[in-house]
Amino acid sequence: MSKHRVSRRQFLNYTLTGVGGFMAAGMLMPMVRFAVDPVLKAKDAGDFVATKMKESELTTEPQRVDFTVEQVDAWYKSEETRTAWVYKDDKGEIVALSPVCKHLGCTVDWNTDKSNPNKFFCPCHYGLYTKDGMNVPGTPPLGPLDMYEHKVKDGILYLGTVKPHKGA
Repeated sequence: MSKHRVSRRQFLNYTLTGVGGFMAAGMLMPMVRFAVDPVLKAKDAGDFVATKMKESELTTEPQRVDFTVEQVDAWYKSEETRTAWVYKDDKGEIVALSPVCKHLGCTVDWNTDKSNPNKFFCPCHYGLYTKDGMNVPGTPPLGPLDMYEHKVKDGILYLGTVKPHKGA
């Protein structure tokens, strides 16, 4: 047996320090994991989603393209249907516009207003956009329609995240 004896006060001090350390570690580890997990999470190879639209089917007339993305809310996974207006411009480049009006978030449609042909029309407050997604001056929208990132792989159109319009 050792000649150095531990007093009751030292024993309680060691015990409380050890228990306090375990409790602190128990509280800090979830916080550290919460902060570090998103950084270490493996990213998908791009956030592009395949649509049912083939590149060969695209014309100069905007077409409505619906596609489905997987949405994760905490532990709940669901599928959400999104929409884009897609066409080829005069140069033959693909343009993919978001249908969400920049005024109050209503959905715009192509060529549905008889008095304003060949324009995107928002029925909520009579907002107008030109074919390239730019807002028509004097109408409620304050900015152009957002654009989807896009790519073509094996002849199929893939849509990605929404970005602000290049002309904004």
